[in-house]
Amino acid sequence: SPAWFLAAPRCWGAAGWGTPSDGLCLTVAAGKVEVSMPPVVEVELGETARIECNFSIPGNVSYSIINWFYVSAQLAGKGGEQLVRAGAIDNTSYKGRLSVGRDNSLSISRVTVQDARPIVCQVEADDHGAGENRTELHVYKAPEAPEITANKGGVSVKSRDLPQIATCVSRNSFPPPNITWYKNREQLHMEENKVKISETVTRESSWLYTVSSSLFASVTREDRNSLFHCAVHYWLPGQQRVMESQNVSVNVFYPAEHVTLLVLPSPTLVKEGDNVQLVCKADGNPAPMFSFYKRELEDNWQDLSSLADANSGVLNLHDVNKSSSGLYKCQALDLDDMEQLEKDVELVVNYIEGVSVKMEPSSPLWEGDSVRLSCSANSPLALDFHWRDAKGKIVAEGKQLLLSNLTFETSSNFSCKVTAHKVPGLEKSKQVAVAVQGKPRIVSISSPLYVRQDEVVNLTCKAIAFPRPSVQWNINGTTHEYMENQHIASNLTVRVDHNLLQAGAMCRVTNALGTSEKHIQLLDHKVPESKGVIIVAIIVCILVVAVLGSVIYFLHKKGKIPCGRAGKQDITRPEARKDKIVVEVKSDKLSEEAGLLQGANGEKRPAADQVGQSDVHCPWPGLGLLRG
Repeated sequence: SPAWFLAAPRCWGAAGWGTPSDGLCLTVAAGKVEVSMPPVVEVELGETARIECNFSIPGNVSYSIINWFYVSAQLAGKGGEQLVRAGAIDNTSYKGRLSVGRDNSLSISRVTVQDARPIVCQVEADDHGAGENRTELHVYKAPEAPEITANKGGVSVKSRDLPQIATCVSRNSFPPPNITWYKNREQLHMEENKVKISETVTRESSWLYTVSSSLFASVTREDRNSLFHCAVHYWLPGQQRVMESQNVSVNVFYPAEHVTLLVLPSPTLVKEGDNVQLVCKADGNPAPMFSFYKRELEDNWQDLSSLADANSGVLNLHDVNKSSSGLYKCQALDLDDMEQLEKDVELVVNYIEGVSVKMEPSSPLWEGDSVRLSCSANSPLALDFHWRDAKGKIVAEGKQLLLSNLTFETSSNFSCKVTAHKVPGLEKSKQVAVAVQGKPRIVSISSPLYVRQDEVVNLTCKAIAFPRPSVQWNINGTTHEYMENQHIASNLTVRVDHNLLQAGAMCRVTNALGTSEKHIQLLDHKVPESKGVIIVAIIVCILVVAVLGSVIYFLHKKGKIPCGRAGKQDITRPEARKDKIVVEVKSDKLSEEAGLLQGANGEKRPAADQVGQSDVHCPWPGLGLLRG
């Protein structure tokens, strides 16, 4: 079984036995003992590292000693420390983490970053001497996600020194990673007076590394849209990886080169009454200070800055009119270099003014007259004219409206609406009243009116006139007047007595131009009631006769009542015509004349036989009457 002894790490070099500081020992033949080990063993932090030590001894050697050492950086050139002593574990940082397998491999569990050092395996075999070799133990720890912070104060294109763009920090990695910078996905490299990258590496108390990298670079106005990010390059066992940060942008300060002045919402469709904004914009950052002016007479400029927001560059003009038209100017002042740019724009406020309506003739109008209405207006635009009545209905197009054969009903308010089709919403209207004068005309009364004695009734009288008339009644009662579509209506509520039933009522309508009156006839309700009964009786009789005629016609069509040309038929002998239907229609006054007529031989004959105007004979006397 192997034994463990304290010894300084040794190896066989060109000058013989020495310490690791004399040179790298890979495979050493001490006498005839050969030791081989992997050059590098890689392991992640916290995992278990397994280091193999293979050796060969010529001959039959039954006794050998294997010693494990590690090389301390503090003891470089002075020797090292033994890991394990004679089967017992010492009080080094490896306590409780070391084990040796049956294949003589050394395992280090829960690897820490302090374990990243050379490990030496030494084999001694009796008289054959000793041999040793070493393995570099590499420990890796992936960093946290990189943190990138952009310059919050912004950078200027006129900065004399390279401004700091951003800082990237990578924390808790082992070994320390490398950081690279990118702009718009393209890597940046150190370049004099253009790009500088500074880096700081800090080993924390945990032996893990924090790397901070700062990017300094010159910028132009095009960099206002540039995106910057950093990438952290780190190692894991057997591979190299990259972790990228988020993209950041910086606020780039640059002077304005161009200024624009806009009229909103539209420079060509501004009309009186609109709210207009003059918006001044400059392509500099930060935005310059804005001032507004309007040109007055003799090329003087009125300062409107008090009405504008100097920071936003917006001048608000409320409820503009014709006088708001003119030339406006915006000045943009850059406070960094005190350079000034300006831009002007012409504001045109479209308008319609002086709308008037002329009526010919202008003298008072009477029923039957004609009148011509003419509309005019002033505007720099082409105008359209529309005539509407009081209900808003279009009655004519054009500047003139001709009204012929005027009546009281024609009296109305007409309006002339003037519009400019090139500027939506620009319109003006003028209203005129067409009044037709004349004495009152009564258009309707409640006559005749059927009433009963002592009944309370409403008498109505409706008239039209201009000037507005008044309505009087020749009897006392409760009156109520109201206007309805240019008509004046009066309702009289009165109780019917004998005198009112006999004399009726009189409605008198009067204005300054004359008087009209009409009589309302009151009729006793009993008279129309008796006449109504007679009319109903007559209608019922007519309906009965019509139904009877329809039945006879139907039977005739079915062949139940024969009519032919075979000669006269005797309808008084039922024995010979038992299969025929005999119907006799009589009246109180003309029973014999409308019934059967006497023949020459004393027999009764059909009426149709006596008439002799048709060769069609029917056995029914009543059918002839119905046909007649």
